[in-house]
Amino acid sequence: MSLTKRYVLKLFFSLKYITANVVDRNNGRIVSSASSVEAALKHGFECNRTCNAKAAAVVGEVLAMRIKVEGVPQIHCNVKKELDKGLKNHTKIWALITALRNGGIKIVDDSVL
Repeated sequence: MSLTKRYVLKLFFSLKYITANVVDRNNGRIVSSASSVEAALKHGFECNRTCNAKAAAVVGEVLAMRIKVEGVPQIHCNVKKELDKGLKNHTKIWALITALRNGGIKIVDDSVL
C-alpha cells in the first residue's frame, strides 16, 4: 500500500446527521472523527438542523482542528465519488471540504489524478 494515500476522508450523510471520518488505511483505524450527532455540536445548530450545509461546515471546522491535533499531514478524498453518492448532498460536501481547507488541512483530490 502506498504511504502517499495513507489518510482518507470518508463522509456519511443520513437524513438527520453528518459524520466525517479520517481513516488510516495502513491499519484500518479511524484517526479523527466529527459528527453532528455530538452533543457539543448538536446544541449549537439553529433550530436543531443537524444535516444542512451550515452543519456540514461546522463538522468540517471541528474535524480540521482534530486532524491538526493528530498531526496528519494531508488527507485524500475522491470528491467525484462522494458527489456521486447523492444528489442532495452536493452543497453539504462542498461546505465540509471548504471548511477543512479553510482550517489549514491539505486535501488531495483523487478524482483529478
